[in-house]
Amino acid sequence: MTRIHSFTPVADERARILILGSMPGSASLAAGQYYAHKQNAFWRIMAELLAFDYGIAYADKIAMLRSAHIALWDVLHSCKRIGSLDTMIEAETQLANDFVSFFHRHRAITHIYFNGSKAEACFKQLVMPNIECDTFHYQRLPSTSPANATIPFMKKLEAWRAILKPLHDESIPHSIHGVALKKEYRLR
Repeated sequence: MTRIHSFTPVADERARILILGSMPGSASLAAGQYYAHKQNAFWRIMAELLAFDYGIAYADKIAMLRSAHIALWDVLHSCKRIGSLDTMIEAETQLANDFVSFFHRHRAITHIYFNGSKAEACFKQLVMPNIECDTFHYQRLPSTSPANATIPFMKKLEAWRAILKPLHDESIPHSIHGVALKKEYRLR
């Protein structure tokens, strides 16, 4: 089985929230684009929340995220997986992205939203033990994956509205934290 690798983050220095997936699916890896599977609800949800046309080009969708101060990345840097399902990721092959460096470069981030339970579990297991960042607000949102078909689109959309609050809440500081590197941390 071949090792697969995630994409570089979509972020600028003004990003206030970070949306984390686990690892891009096969369609995304083939297209070189986040959430490229036609049945994945991510871009449809973003279009609704940020008021842009769902049919715009991928580069324009990325520009809309950046202009809304939303960063996008995956928890895993690489892993081995058969197909696209998170359940098929071989746990012993999971390597996390370098979040220490990422958070040092993106100090305005205050909220982290997980696109599904696998992203949250990987972050808690592989990232949290290596960094001290208790100033973040964390929230798991329903996966936008087509594999999560038991939750209707409108319920997913309603849950994902949570990402709008920190974008419009002026009481949330824009740059409040540093991320301390724990002594036992080593890049994998």
